[in-house]
Amino acid sequence: MMANNNRKENDKAGTTEVTESTKNEVKDIEKLCELRFGSYCKWREEHREDMKDSIVKKLKDRLFVARAYFPSIAKLPAQNKLSQELKKNIQEFEHILSESTRDIDLPSQVRSPARLIISACFIRIENKLQRMEVAIAEARTCPVECHNVHKKLSQILDMTEDEANFYTRQSAFLHQLAVQTMPKSLHCLSMKLTVEYFNSSLHDMAPPPPERFSDPMMHHYVIFSNNILASSVVINSTVTHARDSGSLVFHVLTDEQNYFPMKLWFFKHSYREAAIQVLDIEHLDLDYHDKKALLSMSLPVEFHVSFLGVDGPSATPLKTEYLSVFSHAQYLLPYIFKNLKKVVILDDDVVVQRDLSDLWNLNMGGKVNGALQLCSVRLGQLSSYLGESSFDKNSCVWMSGLNVIDLARWRELDLTETYRKLGQQFSKLSKSIEASALRASLLTFQDQIYALGNVWALSGMGHDYGLDVKVIKNAAVLHYNGRMKPWLELGIPRYKRYWKSFLNRNDRFLAECNVNP
Repeated sequence: MMANNNRKENDKAGTTEVTESTKNEVKDIEKLCELRFGSYCKWREEHREDMKDSIVKKLKDRLFVARAYFPSIAKLPAQNKLSQELKKNIQEFEHILSESTRDIDLPSQVRSPARLIISACFIRIENKLQRMEVAIAEARTCPVECHNVHKKLSQILDMTEDEANFYTRQSAFLHQLAVQTMPKSLHCLSMKLTVEYFNSSLHDMAPPPPERFSDPMMHHYVIFSNNILASSVVINSTVTHARDSGSLVFHVLTDEQNYFPMKLWFFKHSYREAAIQVLDIEHLDLDYHDKKALLSMSLPVEFHVSFLGVDGPSATPLKTEYLSVFSHAQYLLPYIFKNLKKVVILDDDVVVQRDLSDLWNLNMGGKVNGALQLCSVRLGQLSSYLGESSFDKNSCVWMSGLNVIDLARWRELDLTETYRKLGQQFSKLSKSIEASALRASLLTFQDQIYALGNVWALSGMGHDYGLDVKVIKNAAVLHYNGRMKPWLELGIPRYKRYWKSFLNRNDRFLAECNVNP
């Protein structure tokens, strides 16, 4: 009796150990997923669906394992009974799978008005699975020819790994496609506005007087975007909190495809006394010798970089952060706005929660770019991205989203030419255009960053589930950097309300296109 009790205790301890081990493995897998794909992993868990045809897949799995052990067990005279049991189970499974390729082909569950009645056939399949599990467990305790079993199981493993890798790559591709593709409702909005524009007389009207758009005494905000709704939210939230909206001028730079719907949208909607100019960046006449290399509509570039942490051996060795930097097009700002000395750049995935007029009174001490710095990432930690270039390894990286730009100082230092040359240099060293852009952007503004306080901008709204509500409310600008933009289904639900509150919900085109982020 004591021996039996001891065995029970050992079994219990073993079970506990396995359970804890499994939990740790699950946690490790979750961490790895987050490192590679960000908070998409949490979204995936929240939207996980039951595996299709799980019973058939389980039957196939057990059949593969039994087939791997059977040849070796059959050679053992002392295991004749086990051999016969395995053979019988294998034949039964083969018969079931010859008639059923999906769970729906298996004996189904029958529902009566009073209760759910499981058919006798279905119970028999469950019993067969249990008998197969017992037989496999017993086979594992037998001294068998490891080479044969290993060969069979390796074949299964290779097949499973190939399939898993395929679905992982497919999942990553589909996710990337989902976050980069405009939802059909927003595409509908753009198409309807384009048709409306050419059916109206707006395209025959004279352009508004340009004086306000080039007056250096105004507060000029620049937005690069091909998303009508996102641009509207940025402008609406900025104007709503402005003490003097009459001093605000917004320049929305977009591509040829979105130029006309953008123009109609901002013609139809007023934002208090603010002035709004829509520009087709692909058809600007600029006095820059290599404008073709830079002049194409491109949004601020987002990267998610992984690097070794320095927090000690107990910490996660690999850290991942989201960075957003200027696009090619943004380096033409001094040439696009020749008469302006200062502008504020707002990414189209931000929401403004406070008056920003104090930004125009900042003394940046000769620095060119007033930006939020992310000091959890130092340039030295990105040496694998930056290569052998000369740079201060202790410098914090800077972020786009909210940027105060001294255009006069930019022209004086000719930073556009610096960026162009760095881009050409890095493109020769790397096949990745994105990696070259990250290097060139971070190093172009080296020693030219004026650090904005954390109260000015909060990043992470598009990937970090753990942001504190008080910090969110206190930030002047919320930046939805990351893959979970608020206008996408993937957007983090509890952060969406800050963005959605500035939508023009009464617009008829939104209703017609069923736009409801």
